[in-house]
Amino acid sequence: MTDDTFADVLAANNAYAGDFKLAGLEARAAKGLGILTCFDSRIEPLAMLGLAPGDAKILRNAGARVTDDVLRTLVLATYLLGVERLMVVQHTRCRMATTSEAAVHAEIASAGGPDTHSLAFLVSPDQDATVRADVQRVRSSPYLQQLEVGGFLYDVDTGRVTQLV
Repeated sequence: MTDDTFADVLAANNAYAGDFKLAGLEARAAKGLGILTCFDSRIEPLAMLGLAPGDAKILRNAGARVTDDVLRTLVLATYLLGVERLMVVQHTRCRMATTSEAAVHAEIASAGGPDTHSLAFLVSPDQDATVRADVQRVRSSPYLQQLEVGGFLYDVDTGRVTQLV
């Protein structure tokens, strides 16, 4: 079954594949780096850190939060894919840091969405405290004791990354 919903990105992929240069790239993180950041489209994780494809493993979710799924993925990345250090990178002007959990549920409902109260969106207005707590969550995992972890804030207006912890 084919429709036009994804025609633009499939056409772009066709051009990309015609000049594909990443064949044979190793699955391991060449720089031993993992990056957890937000799924915000203003963030280019590789470019902002001067990296190239293959240098790092990139994990993304709303708010760059350390969830159970992130921990599971980090265990795989650490033991099987060469990740030795992790950057937890939140960003300025993040919607998950400028609203409340109740407001997110209300906005989804007013946009015609379903009742989402069974979901936790992990909204937190104190990014510094959130980054520190998420870094500590990784550091305290019994599965990730050898992983070096730092917490950072990316400024979407300047492109600068600042270390918080």
